[in-house]
This record gives sequence, C-alpha cells and structure tokens, in this order.
Amino acid sequence: MTSGKTAPAPRGDFIDLDGRRMHIVRAGPAVSGALVLLEAGSFGFSADWGVVQEKLAALGMRSLAYDRAGMGLSDPGPAPRDGLAIVSDLEKLLETLGEYGPFILVGHSMAGLHVHLFAGRNPAKVVGLVLVDAVTPTVAADVAVRHGAAQYVRLSRAAAWAASKGVLRAISPLGDQIGLSPEVAPHKRWAFGHPAHNRTAADEVIQWDATVAQAAAAGALDPKWPVVVVTAGPAPMYLKPRAIQADPAWKARKGYVENVRKANHASLIGRRHADAVVRAIDFVAKAAA
Repeated sequence: MTSGKTAPAPRGDFIDLDGRRMHIVRAGPAVSGALVLLEAGSFGFSADWGVVQEKLAALGMRSLAYDRAGMGLSDPGPAPRDGLAIVSDLEKLLETLGEYGPFILVGHSMAGLHVHLFAGRNPAKVVGLVLVDAVTPTVAADVAVRHGAAQYVRLSRAAAWAASKGVLRAISPLGDQIGLSPEVAPHKRWAFGHPAHNRTAADEVIQWDATVAQAAAAGALDPKWPVVVVTAGPAPMYLKPRAIQADPAWKARKGYVENVRKANHASLIGRRHADAVVRAIDFVAKAAA
C-alpha cells in the first residue's frame, strides 16, 4: 500500500499550462463523439471519477477528468481560486489539448457551479449537462443552503489545518468514501491527507460566494441542452432544496431526474451506484445527437 506521504504512480498525463503542470486523465477511444468533461466537487480531483471513466470507456465514450490547480498532482494556480479562475484554467487546458467541443459537462457537488459557468461562457461548445447531486446558482441562493455553506467554509478551514498537522494523513485509510477501484483508491487516500491539496480545496470553498455570483451571472442554461439531474439519499424531491436541484432537468426540452436512494453524496460516483451517472451521460449523448 502506498504511504500517506508518497503519491502513487501518476495515472494519465501532465500538460503544460502557462508554465504550470496540470494533471489529466483521459479514457475511452481517441475519437468518438462528444467529449465528456468530468468536474469533481470540492476537495475532489481526477481520481473521484475513476469508476465513471471506466464505465464510460466500456460504452465507447471518451472522457476527461483533471486535477484543478493546486489539487491532486497539479501545480498551484493564481489566487483567488474562485469559479472564474477554475473555468479559465479549464478553457486554457482544453485549448492546449486541441479540444474544441462538443462537450458534455458533468459536475458533482460544488462543481455544478463550475459547469454552469463554463456553459455560460462557452455555449457553442456545449451539447448537454449532467448534474450529480450538484449545487446550482438557484440552489445556492436558498436560505438553508446559504447557512450550510457558511458552516462548510468553517469545516473546510478545519480540514486544511488538520491536514497541515498530519491528522488526516494518520486516518488516510478512511479517505475513500466514494468506493473507488483498487487502482484509483490509493490516489484518493493520498490526497485526503495531503496538506497542499486540502489547503487549495479550502481556498476554493472560501470563494463560495464569489463562485455562486459568477455562475449566476452566466445566465440560465439553454433549454435546448439535454440535462439530467442525479441525486443521492432518501430526502423527498418535494423538499425545497431538492425541488430546486431538479429544476434544470425540468426546464430542459429533454431531461429527467433520478434519485438513488441508497447512495450518499460521495458513493453516488463509486462502484456501487455510478451506473446511474453513466446512464445519465449516455442519455445526454444520445439526446444531443
């Protein structure tokens, strides 16, 4: 087993981005329809999508996951680490790779804001979205969610402090709450205890309000884009935050909502429950075509 201090052998490739290394993981055939862009949630990185990428490749779909600046194996980027900085990096990365669309955007958790912002800035390149238990600008505006976000900022600061003191490294075997494959899980456990990864992750969460505002300013999603919303847990869909979360799918001309009751926020993209996410991506690809 890889120690908490030593990163596992890298998966994927490193790309130079304005003198910074960005770590990416590509899967699937070299050329086959739209590229599925997988954006991890807060504290997440390319490893989070290991199971989903494997399943997509089995369907003949190509995908790209990456480590945001300062996360995982990617070099740090300029501050502040808000949504605009994250999306600007992604745009430059795709241009460097010679990828100009079409794209299916998949965002988990806080990354719902990032994919919303990307779509608003690049509408001609987007053909659909999958929101995986995701935050949207309207969800983030809910009073209860805003209160929870303020608490999450405090927890993120605490996690960064604990990582800097070696506390998280000591419990790194618990770091994979997603349920990843044996090939990928060591990467997730390593990042769980890594100080720089956690520090940058906290910096992203601290920019919550700025990122929400930037995503909201990007405007509404184009109704012609197929949108699927996949949620986790037993909370009824009629509860206000849940209903708002589902709204992008209802407003799309083609879309649906699937609730995976036995999944939690993390395990929704792991071995036990990722099929729901893959079904959603496949639906969007076919609807867009």
